[in-house]
Amino acid sequence: MFDLVILGGTLMDPKTKRSTIANIGIKNGLIESITRNEIHGKTVINATGNVVCPGFIDPHVHVEGNHECGEIMAAMGVTTTINGNCGNSPEDIRSFFEQYEKEGFIVNQLEQVGHTTLRNLSGNSDRYAPSSKIQIEQMKIYAKEAFEMGAAGLSFGLEYVPGSSKEEVIELAKVAAQYGKVISIHTRTDCYQGLNALKEAIDICRVTGAGVQISHLTYMFGLGMAAEALRMIENAIKEGLDITCDSGLYSGFATQIGSAVFDEGCVEKWGGDYNCIIAGTGKYRGMPLTEAMYRELRQDYPEESGIGMVGLEYEVFEILEKPYIMVGSDAGTQYDQGRPGHPQDGGTYPKFFRTMVREQNRISLLDAIDRCTYMVARRFGLENKGFLAEGADADLVIFDPRTIADKADYPCYGETHTRPEGIHSVIINGVLTVDKKEVLKVKPGKIYRDKTKEWTW
Repeated sequence: MFDLVILGGTLMDPKTKRSTIANIGIKNGLIESITRNEIHGKTVINATGNVVCPGFIDPHVHVEGNHECGEIMAAMGVTTTINGNCGNSPEDIRSFFEQYEKEGFIVNQLEQVGHTTLRNLSGNSDRYAPSSKIQIEQMKIYAKEAFEMGAAGLSFGLEYVPGSSKEEVIELAKVAAQYGKVISIHTRTDCYQGLNALKEAIDICRVTGAGVQISHLTYMFGLGMAAEALRMIENAIKEGLDITCDSGLYSGFATQIGSAVFDEGCVEKWGGDYNCIIAGTGKYRGMPLTEAMYRELRQDYPEESGIGMVGLEYEVFEILEKPYIMVGSDAGTQYDQGRPGHPQDGGTYPKFFRTMVREQNRISLLDAIDRCTYMVARRFGLENKGFLAEGADADLVIFDPRTIADKADYPCYGETHTRPEGIHSVIINGVLTVDKKEVLKVKPGKIYRDKTKEWTW
């Protein structure tokens, strides 16, 4: 008698590249049996006609224990999140680990340590100022401590701290390289200036040897320069550099309106005017901004979300066609009365399967599953996730590839938190977590502390 049984689904495993119809028996949070024999369980799910695959692992989020965000993401099939991106992580990372080890959470979480957070801890809260040599040494100590506590990587949000020096970036990257940690990089700027920033990110890998994950490519380069950016990345990969990337499904990005991303001159750089920025949260939610509204929000409500509707839709799909691109949502930036400030939190993965697989036939279903599961697990050292096998973690998504679709939309057009269609069930660590759109009141998610040891060849 298993804890949970899934009957008759089409099992799709990105590790072995196999697809077959079989039953799965789950016990104690693990896949205990994959068989065509008759099996029985305390809970039984009939998956006939549906795909059964590993749960989606999101390499780029800002969840950090936000329960509303966690529920919305679970509803679209995400079972594990990689937090601490764009340079921001909890200042007390030990307490963060201990809190969610004790309380649990709806999805699994890994945490990176952020460069901006390290700057603040070392006494540099001025985003336009470089760190001193003393501050750099202090940041390196804090980074080592975070790695020893289980941080899964180091993240940079260089566009958010434009004053950060190349010296402090390289010195911190060397610490990550020493421990074999992935470095996630939100580059220093976007548009055509961003190509120089992309070179800086690639050079971090070249100079230190650390593996580099370049964050949300569409948001940085899907403004008319995707082809040039992809060519630079491909040349670096051919050179043998350890570089991977993630990208989302939307041409409009979201972040805090008071951040350096929305500094004076951003509108001119994007070739638009102020109404290319939509208020994602707050008093003007869903409204295009005027110059007066832009200045008011920047001064009085800097933590509200702004959506830069400045990307090119076709470049989203050109980027996601590339075999080295993982899918990442960038979820969890800002929330307004339980609603995210952007549809990416609840729509990214269903939109990926709807557009890239079913509607445009750009990639195969099995390849699409790999981009959301096994590829990410390999990159971040999740040895027991991202594939289907006896003994693997029972993180699973059951969905109908014929109907899976996103329903969340930008706040100027609809609701950002509408649940997707076509997702039958989501199982996390063997616990049924989402059942026919209903997110159950469970907390099966674990905190994963990364193993820390000095890098070896």
